[in-house]
Amino acid sequence: MPKSNIRKITLGKLTWIDMENPSLDQLESMSKEHGFHDLDIEDCLSENQRSKIDEYDDYLFIILHFPFYDKRKKGVVSEEIDIFIKSNLLITVHTGSFKAFLDFYEACKKSTAEKKEIMGQGSGYLLYEIIDSMYASAFPILDKLERNVASLERTVFSWNQQKDMLKDILNTKKNIITMRRVIQPQRRVVAQIEHKNKKFLPDRLEIYFDDVVDKIEKAWSSLENLKELIESVQDTNESIISHRTNEVIKILTIFSVVISPLTFLTGLYGMNVALPLAENPYVFMVILGLMLVIVTFMMVLFKYKRWI
Repeated sequence: MPKSNIRKITLGKLTWIDMENPSLDQLESMSKEHGFHDLDIEDCLSENQRSKIDEYDDYLFIILHFPFYDKRKKGVVSEEIDIFIKSNLLITVHTGSFKAFLDFYEACKKSTAEKKEIMGQGSGYLLYEIIDSMYASAFPILDKLERNVASLERTVFSWNQQKDMLKDILNTKKNIITMRRVIQPQRRVVAQIEHKNKKFLPDRLEIYFDDVVDKIEKAWSSLENLKELIESVQDTNESIISHRTNEVIKILTIFSVVISPLTFLTGLYGMNVALPLAENPYVFMVILGLMLVIVTFMMVLFKYKRWI
């Protein structure tokens, strides 16, 4: 079982508690101390919860998902962060695999200037900084996907390439699909945040969350374009594979058609029966000449018909 790690940063009246891989007892203790609903604790312990925002009298409970590139799995994966926010308190609950979030927390903890900038304007602004930073970390992934798609496009449309591109295309397509599956629900949830409890999300923060919504919409627009591009690349690659297969089949068909009368002729004169000219000393040369005439005639016919 992953090791639990509970950390705290305080600036003035505002406290940020980060719970990494918390146990049930730790979550229940936190819930009793701050008056959180039991169903929210269940959501924190459950895997693969949908993104949502629940509003209570004195706090919000938010579940968000963020994409990041896992080098071990060599692909895009999703990380869930559960957030409790009150007027002077913000609690984040997550596993310990999301490097971008861990780096953000450590930077805030180690740098006094960073702490003042991030936490100096209340829990609502701290929430904005976390969400904005996490979605900003998704853009390098988008850039990487765009480079991959552009490289695949150049390679596929290069008729000289002999490498099988299907695996690379499908891996890139899988990453794009994963990104779309993560980003799509966040568009609705983040857009709702700015309209929730104004006690810790005051009106002055509306413009900040609008900026986050714009970033998410920009990412979604890029993913839409990448989806269309990778599907076009895949279709083109399949067309090229089909064309090459047809070319091979055509050559093999021509070869088999040309060889059929020659096989018949050699088989006929290979029988142990009396055949015309069988005793003629020049019959072998006659048969070779006849075979050459047949091959020439068939090749000229195929060329005339534009089959080759």
